[in-house]
Amino acid sequence: MPNLPLPPASGAAAAGCGKAPLADRLAALARELDLELAPEQCRRLQSYVELLLRWNRVHNLTAITRESDVLTHHLLDSLSIATPLRELAPCGTQARVLDVGAGAGLPGIPLAIALPDLLFTLNDAVSKKCAFMTQARLELGLRNVDVVHGRVEQLRLAPYDLIMCRALGTLASFTTLTRHLLAPEGRWLAMKGAVPEPELRELPAHAQALRTATLRVPLLQEARHLVVMRAR
Repeated sequence: MPNLPLPPASGAAAAGCGKAPLADRLAALARELDLELAPEQCRRLQSYVELLLRWNRVHNLTAITRESDVLTHHLLDSLSIATPLRELAPCGTQARVLDVGAGAGLPGIPLAIALPDLLFTLNDAVSKKCAFMTQARLELGLRNVDVVHGRVEQLRLAPYDLIMCRALGTLASFTTLTRHLLAPEGRWLAMKGAVPEPELRELPAHAQALRTATLRVPLLQEARHLVVMRAR
């Protein structure tokens, strides 16, 4: 993985200015998702947003460039599956979660901050995105996060209890590429916009849809759904 140049922090970010207002907003907005975040978690989420925007000026990690849009379309959108993820995680063990095609660490990094009891592996095939996620893991002190670079179908890792993706191809391709990494009683979680009816009808024989849940993202007036699947 190459060492990528990192632009210096702007004056406000370097001085730590403006952290409290966004951190306070995050705590209140997270409650709308039935998610209680401690002040330190909110500060880490804000630091992640600042780091993402700073890297993005040089490395083009996301098309979203305004902090307000990062809050709604990335941060809150990612956190909208925290409750279902926690409910689906096996009890009595530290569940392993794989985020496929994580890109700039979405949804994996916000969820790792919100759910520190789960172990997250973030995967992407693009080296600069893995470099950013590794930097974020280090700067934010995320001990429950690992970053793996490579094509997911070529990875040989211990099985995962939960495998998730956000806007990564079709349900058929997602389950096909990752089926070798899913634990016997594991679950696939695919974040989608509208209900993907054609994709559900075209699921391969190895996958079965269990339910499609409507997600409500604060401040975002767009359709969001979560498809939960298991292996047949």
